[in-house]
Amino acid sequence: MSSVTLTDSSRRQQAALVIAAVASKGSPMLMAIAMAVYIGRAGGSPLSVGLVVTAFFFGWTVCSPIWGALADVTGRRRAVLLVASGLATLATLPLLVVRGVVGPLAVRTVYALFAAAYLPILLTIVNTLGGDDQRGRSVGLFSSAQGAGSTIGQLSAGFLLGLLAPWSLYLVVTLVTAAVFLAVLLVDDPTPAPARSLSVGEVGREVRRRLFPSRESRAHFRTNGLRWLYLAVLFRNVTVLGVGSLLPVYLVETLGLTEATMGALLAINPAGQIVFMYLSGGLADRLGRKPLISVGMAGSGGSAALLALAGSVGARTGQIVVAAVGMFVLAVAFSLLRVGAVSFIGDVAPVDRESELIGFRSTARGLGGIVGPVAVGGLASVVGYGTAFLVASSLAFAAAVLVALTLTESLPEPTATPSA
Repeated sequence: MSSVTLTDSSRRQQAALVIAAVASKGSPMLMAIAMAVYIGRAGGSPLSVGLVVTAFFFGWTVCSPIWGALADVTGRRRAVLLVASGLATLATLPLLVVRGVVGPLAVRTVYALFAAAYLPILLTIVNTLGGDDQRGRSVGLFSSAQGAGSTIGQLSAGFLLGLLAPWSLYLVVTLVTAAVFLAVLLVDDPTPAPARSLSVGEVGREVRRRLFPSRESRAHFRTNGLRWLYLAVLFRNVTVLGVGSLLPVYLVETLGLTEATMGALLAINPAGQIVFMYLSGGLADRLGRKPLISVGMAGSGGSAALLALAGSVGARTGQIVVAAVGMFVLAVAFSLLRVGAVSFIGDVAPVDRESELIGFRSTARGLGGIVGPVAVGGLASVVGYGTAFLVASSLAFAAAVLVALTLTESLPEPTATPSA
């Protein structure tokens, strides 16, 4: 495949992809923080507040591969993404009037069913634009923009919560979600179209066949150990999302830090991704995908262990420093893992299955988001936060070992230049 990097595309294309990346991450982040606060104020239990995260990952788990398969089967990735982003925007409108606990959670779940289409399809377009030799850099640039969206969403949530009424803050969420739709209008789809158009019935049957393949139709999951990557991602996300769901309480109530300090510590991860996602892209294209994935998995376990260690440090300053290092390590680890894994899938995926296979990665992540908070939270209620974090870290370390033993490097060998 010839290389067509993002920097070679038009300025309009670059701007559209950056806006889509920022908005696709900023919208769910802003909604999550605002909804958690409003549900708490409405008398919701801690479990209800935790369901804000679970509701979103439920949508990811169920629908990411469905949207990806639909985009691959039809070959009309841009059109599918326009439909999904438009429906996601409409799904946020009930938040202008819905209050309480159950209603907002229901809206969040419906929104997630449509927002689940963002990553599988956008990353397929970005992978294709990067080509074989620039794929890591292309994914890194896009992911860096997403890190910026996450940071903006977190930082703006605190400011807007104190400034706006609930309906007007949710209106901001709607406008940010709509920005994804508007940006996609400007995105040119460089992915190849299928040889022929399928009827609605044929599309439905093909999507079902891909999501529930027969034994003889699963060869693409074995390419370079791809199926083991999904399992490793699940293990890692149980660790990271399980620990992450408890961090606000752990930092404030167990370590005794102020809310402002907690917010600053939590912001280290998304802020660090802005830089490290971009740098990871170059590393992926030079060093390969497997080393980044392995280090990213191990670093995720190291981050959880460092956060556990912070609770055993006596001095308050020491606690803050150790926790800050833990969040910094998580930023680096996630950046390496994200770019390495998406580039790996782009390398090994058949042309007509890339969105689908990226969607299955989101499913693995989503399962971790569903299981992790419950498992680590339940363990913490019995043995305490520190021990629970250490136990959870072992899953991420196991994921690193699994990757090292089962994945085969996918970075294409550079074409040798004939000597004169």
